[in-house]
Amino acid sequence: MSARYQLSGTTAVEISAGIESGIRTGALSPGAALPPVRALAADLGVSPATVARAYQELRQRGLLVTAGRLGTRVRPRPPVAARRSALRPPPLPGARDLSRGEPDRRLLPPLGPHLAALAADTGPSVSYSDAGVLPELAEVARARLDADGVPAGELTITGGALDGIERLLGAHLRPGDAVAVEDPGWANLLDLVAALGLRPIGVPVDDEGPMVAGVAAALAAGARALVVTSRAQNPTGSAVSAERAEALRALLAGRRDLLLIEDDHAAELARVPLHPLAGATASWAFLRSVSKPFGPDLRLAVLVGDETTVARVAGRTRVGAGWVSTVLQRLVLALWSDPAVDELVRRAAQSYEQRRDGLLTALAEHGLRAHGRSGINVWLPVPDETSAVTALRDAGWAVAPGALYRIAAAPAVRVTVSSLHADDLAPLAAALAHAANPTPPPGFPT
Repeated sequence: MSARYQLSGTTAVEISAGIESGIRTGALSPGAALPPVRALAADLGVSPATVARAYQELRQRGLLVTAGRLGTRVRPRPPVAARRSALRPPPLPGARDLSRGEPDRRLLPPLGPHLAALAADTGPSVSYSDAGVLPELAEVARARLDADGVPAGELTITGGALDGIERLLGAHLRPGDAVAVEDPGWANLLDLVAALGLRPIGVPVDDEGPMVAGVAAALAAGARALVVTSRAQNPTGSAVSAERAEALRALLAGRRDLLLIEDDHAAELARVPLHPLAGATASWAFLRSVSKPFGPDLRLAVLVGDETTVARVAGRTRVGAGWVSTVLQRLVLALWSDPAVDELVRRAAQSYEQRRDGLLTALAEHGLRAHGRSGINVWLPVPDETSAVTALRDAGWAVAPGALYRIAAAPAVRVTVSSLHADDLAPLAAALAHAANPTPPPGFPT
């Protein structure tokens, strides 16, 4: 904890408010250690139970995490808006930023022509009573899902994949319930689970998706929901294979006490077949967003599932945000209906595959086995994340430390390939190889 920031308060509410203020202003940075309960209680002249309640409240809200011998710390990305000065510092000047996990803007379809066409064809404003899912969008979405073997009877729209997952978890679970999540897995999802006061149970992942034994262990430990990434898993690039899907469906068959959530965020960008689990359990949902193929600013996802689950999500939306903008829905429908856009997305998917496979091949030439079966990221195991990230920074490359994505998985770094060029692959692979296997200083044993 920063020596300049002194915690204060005589009640649990005051202590937790002070800690939250420190996180918001940046005085308590992500990962900062907080004093042990008894030490802080002695400093403030309060009982240890008072400090313990303050810490517990912040843990339940996802601001703090208890990490064994490392004590209580600020989460890497706590769910509270921070001042701009507290945001992640930019890479060093001249460095290549491969840490963001974003698509290549140059490969996104242009929105201008379709927005202009919508503007020219705009009719009367939609009324509150008429707003909702556009029937024509639902029809096209069902056809696209049916083509991939996803049963698409009940359907609604959410403001992106994470918004849909949050609504699903909120509709089925309560704080303290356990959620089985991939480990390593999507950092945003891990943060969301913490913010909702849910308990994550990590499920090991290999190149074919969540491992069956890990899912079985999570179920035995009381998981009430399971979140699976169908393809282009972030950060490892895994994709559920036909064999893994069959085994998982057999394990999950008929369960009435488990909510199954599938996230197909990459959608058209994934150049591997989809093997859905949809319908394996009584309560299930399948989400497909449009942000990765068509642009991060398009916050829309199609959600299909069993009747009760979809009705809960749609009903909760009606008493909150109301609906996803029909202007956005019409824009997405126009993009889906344009053969030229289909071709642009197909070429983007092929380009990402070439960059990803090229980096995997270059790493293999250095004797390194990385992971990246699909998507825009490569996951490289390393002995020590801090030294690897530092070595790469010094070499002019910014990558994401694996700690953002891990619960109990082994250390690694995540490399986003979307901005790479062919002539980047060899020098990047050499830098990654050096970072993963650094040369010890003279005089140190090897």
